[in-house]
Order: sequence, then structure tokens, then C-alpha cells
Amino acid sequence: MRVFVTGASGHVGSAVVPELLSAGHEVVGLARSEASAAKLSAAGAQVRRGDLRDLDGLREAAAEADGVIHLAFDHEAMTAGDFATAGDTDLAVVRAFGEVLAGTGKPLVGTSGTGMVAELGLDRAATEEDVMPGGYRIDAENELIGFADRGIRSSVVRLPPTVHSSLDKHGFVPVLIAAARKAGRSGYLGDGVNRWPAVHTLDAARLYRLALEKAPAGSRLHAVGDEGVPFRQIAEAIGRHLGLPTESIPAEQAEEHFGFLARFAAMDNAASSERTQRLLDWKPEHPGLLADLDAGHYFEEG
Repeated sequence: MRVFVTGASGHVGSAVVPELLSAGHEVVGLARSEASAAKLSAAGAQVRRGDLRDLDGLREAAAEADGVIHLAFDHEAMTAGDFATAGDTDLAVVRAFGEVLAGTGKPLVGTSGTGMVAELGLDRAATEEDVMPGGYRIDAENELIGFADRGIRSSVVRLPPTVHSSLDKHGFVPVLIAAARKAGRSGYLGDGVNRWPAVHTLDAARLYRLALEKAPAGSRLHAVGDEGVPFRQIAEAIGRHLGLPTESIPAEQAEEHFGFLARFAAMDNAASSERTQRLLDWKPEHPGLLADLDAGHYFEEG
């Protein structure tokens, strides 16, 4: 299958591309820069230059492909706190893909997050059936799932807030480590019992491939290995490896300490992947978050 991949040179994309290639697929990766293009070429993928705002180019690339995996997101806007712009850009891209893939039966695999359903305030682990009516990133997820009624084999992979591995250089875990180094303490909010789900990057990559190959139209999928790691335990692991104290951060200091992550630091987001595992015969095989933190690679400087 000829697969067009956005975000192909990013953290998750850098695992998805070799996963696809090793399974015999042909990959065309979107690249914004020469460095990204060179990385994709070295991995054995073809390169399509462009970005998320080049909607005509994205439509053309999707039309030429047998399937699309959409991983890219406007992280620059998100980390600047401009969540509205980041969400609007993602929705525009999803709609552009929908325009050219309608009626083709081709697979379109999008990306969302388990955190998007945290606002439901569930007293149990969130499942793939839990849905929000709308909001940041949710609008794009719901739009994409709706493509199942337009002749597209659409699916959405909900990633947890922590997708971890030695490939993770700019995700939430590195941000938490950088915040701890800057503040001289590793922090959590309140009593830190709120839970974050997690998945190893290589397990997530395999799920994207399986979704492309066989997910039924309209599937919501959870890329979850650890169902819920207490945030305090994450902070303690970071503090232990950095030789720093672990402390509860006062609510009024949350933004100063966590930056844009202040919005997510108190989130309780336990999530299950039981349905996904049954549906696609997918099972996480790589180390969990705390074991991966204890492996030490996150704390190597330079």
C-alpha cells in the first residue's frame, strides 16, 4: 500500500515509518524542512515537501495514496498556549483529506488524545466508546469518525499524554524534566493521585499500522499500555533521577512551573485499551512508563 504520512519525521512518525516499511508498504512522508526530508530519505521513505497549511498539496498527496496516516499537529501553536489555532489547523487538514477520499473506501487514520475525554469526569477508566460532543481536537476526531458514512475507512488513534521511548525528545515527559531542572524540584499538583495513561512509542507505531491495514470504518482506538500512572509517581521518578526533591506545586504556581502543561498536570485520565486490543489483536509489548524512566535515557544531556 502506498501510504501518505503527515508528521512522518516527528516522534511517533519516526517509529511509524519504519513499521510501515518493514511490513512492505511504500511510504510518502510530509516534510517541512530539509532536515526532515533528509531524515525520511535515510529511512527509506519518499518525501513530499509541504506543511499543514498547504491544503491543496495535502489533498493531492492523499489522492495519490492508497491510504493516509495523519500524525502531524501544530505543536508550536499548542506550546505557545494558542490551542484554538492548533485545533483549527488540525480540523482544516482532516476536512481536506475527507474531500478527496470520500467514496474511495481508502483508509484514513487520524490522531487524537485520551485526554480529550478527561472532561467527562468518569469514575472509571475511559474507553473507546466514550465521546465528547465537541471542543479542542474533539471536533477533528468526530469529523473524521463521521467520514465512515462517506465511503472512507476512517479511524482515530487516541494517544495518551505520555508516549515514551528513547525517540521522545519534545513530548510531555521531556517538558516535565526540563521544568524540574529549571525549578530545582520535580512537581505535581495537589496530592498527585491523578492518573496519566501511557504507551511506548513502538507499541503505538504498531497500532497505527494495524489501524491502516484493518481497522473497521468509524473506529476509535486507544493506544494505551499503562492504564493510569499516578502523576506523583512520575514526578518522583523524575526527581530521583535528577537528584531533586519532589514537591506539590501550589495551584497558583502551576503555570509558572509547568508552562503550557499546567492545563494537563492535574488531569485524571485513566484509560483502557481492552476493546482496541480485541479488535485489532494488538497488545503492548514494550516497557511501561516508570520502567522506561528508570532506563535513564530521558536524563542523558547533550
